[in-house]
Amino acid sequence: MLGLHYRKIASIFILFILLHLNSYSQKTIQNIYDRETLSLNGSWQYIIDPYQMGYLDYRQKPFDESKSGKGGFYDNLTSMDKKSRAEYNFDFEPTLQVPGDWNSQDERLLFYEGTLWYKRDFVVTLKSDKKYFLHFGAVNYESIIYLNGQKLGAHKGGFTPFQFDVSDKLKEGNNFVVVMVDNTRKKDEVPTINTDWWNYGGITRDVTLVVTPKSYIEDYKVQLAKDNKDIVEGFIQVKGTKVKETVKLEIRELNIKSTFITDENGMVKFTIPVKKVQFWSPESPKLYTVTISSQSDKVTDKIGFRIIKTVNKDILLNGKSIFLKGISVHDENPLLKGRLRSEGDMRMILTWAKELGCNYIRLAHYTHNEAMLRLADEVGLLVWAEVPVYWTISWSNPATYKNAEDQLTVAIERDKNRASIVIWSVGNETPISNERNIFMGKLIDKVRSLDNTRLVAAALEVDRVGYTVTVDDALGDKLDLASFNEYGGWYWSEPKELPKYSFDIKFNKPVVISEFGAEAVAGFHGDEDTIWSEEFQELFYIKQLEMLERIDGLRGMTPWILVDFKSPRRQHPVHQNFWNRKGLISETGKKKKAFYILQNYYKYKTIGKAK
Repeated sequence: MLGLHYRKIASIFILFILLHLNSYSQKTIQNIYDRETLSLNGSWQYIIDPYQMGYLDYRQKPFDESKSGKGGFYDNLTSMDKKSRAEYNFDFEPTLQVPGDWNSQDERLLFYEGTLWYKRDFVVTLKSDKKYFLHFGAVNYESIIYLNGQKLGAHKGGFTPFQFDVSDKLKEGNNFVVVMVDNTRKKDEVPTINTDWWNYGGITRDVTLVVTPKSYIEDYKVQLAKDNKDIVEGFIQVKGTKVKETVKLEIRELNIKSTFITDENGMVKFTIPVKKVQFWSPESPKLYTVTISSQSDKVTDKIGFRIIKTVNKDILLNGKSIFLKGISVHDENPLLKGRLRSEGDMRMILTWAKELGCNYIRLAHYTHNEAMLRLADEVGLLVWAEVPVYWTISWSNPATYKNAEDQLTVAIERDKNRASIVIWSVGNETPISNERNIFMGKLIDKVRSLDNTRLVAAALEVDRVGYTVTVDDALGDKLDLASFNEYGGWYWSEPKELPKYSFDIKFNKPVVISEFGAEAVAGFHGDEDTIWSEEFQELFYIKQLEMLERIDGLRGMTPWILVDFKSPRRQHPVHQNFWNRKGLISETGKKKKAFYILQNYYKYKTIGKAK
């Protein structure tokens, strides 16, 4: 009992540390794309620091928490004394491009997991009637931010945005920002130590100085009410004022021009009747221009309106049955190596998906770039979005749950106005246990408390006995879809055996196959029994699709995966060399034979049988 007592104390302490760590950064501003901004993208100087000498003294205590407050980068950041005896100096160091991971930019850092320091100088002309926010699209995984030698705070989570109010910390003219980044995998983090993708470290998304009026529009939601095409509802949140304020919402094409008065906290919730909304859909991705204005601020967004729901084993988009013709996608650029960095990179991926015949993509296994979601809105692709609750999370650790919930909450807050997102996923291939069911059950409840207009899913576990695959994961009772990964023909059985398999799915819900796939090296050919060949993968897809067609209630799939991607788990020296080769497209952009099998299937696939 005493051991249990100490474990509880330790858990509470860890939770306190996590809450303290994340409390530095504030809720991010909605839609920075339509704000006055200064981009801090470009070349950043960097220093590799595997022993964290710039942050910890020889007793492993942070310099900024020690008695003297001196030493390491902390001392150098404060004084920038050119005569310093410190064994580091940014002025003589090389540069990395931001946004971008460090692994693909410096061969010394390909496998590097640890601490690295970034520095960027910039010039700003300050205005007394403005507020300034330092916004990071994502930094993997843990970061500590300094501005002009002052510590702004810290953040955990490698795929979610965060920001700091720096209005009183900026200087007229020259400024500099320093970021300590640590991508070390840890057991109690989200994701945990064991994953199947490359652990790209660094400042992987845009860094932006956002400029707003003193009183500004911080957040808003403008969407159709749940299952109701005749009501637009949402809220507007104004910050920086302590009095009631007039705000306006305008959607000219819908003849909406409404005026509201916020409460003392700057919040107003609204419900507006609407007629003849043109629904957003993959076939017609209609986006309306929505303008929100306050007495001192104005924001414009492109927002689509659609309704998604399930009825028994059917998925209804805007009241009509739909089959989700999908593909899974990682946030990785095969041609330039590393994380997707620009709109052009992202358009390339989405264009390939559309060419495949997709109306739907799974953005696995973490929160993707906001620009990717906005492009999905534009081109017409439905989206499954998820958080990195992946495989073996520390289910009983309160701090781990708080971390997962925070990442999920930030993702929903950021992307709640994106019509493309129709599914929030709370995890992937998580082994069944009571602790896991509680953990993920709470995440499901959290999603529904934040957003009741979208479906909730996860990649469930399955049981296989003989030629019967059973889906009865208890978590399925709380979800909207019977969604699961299955790798028949690759990890178990052979492609030619797939016709023998049957599925026993215990839920009266739409079935969506969240993953299936087989590896092939582009350009390697043999007969259909030659593993790693394009012909083997081609046969796999033929037999896999024939097998899945027999599932009652099959309403969609996202095969694994669109493009070959890097993974340290994939070490076969001839066929993999740290690449997962399940892509339908190679890392050089070459389409494999299986691409055309799935393309043809999607061309003719409806709710019933494909031709």
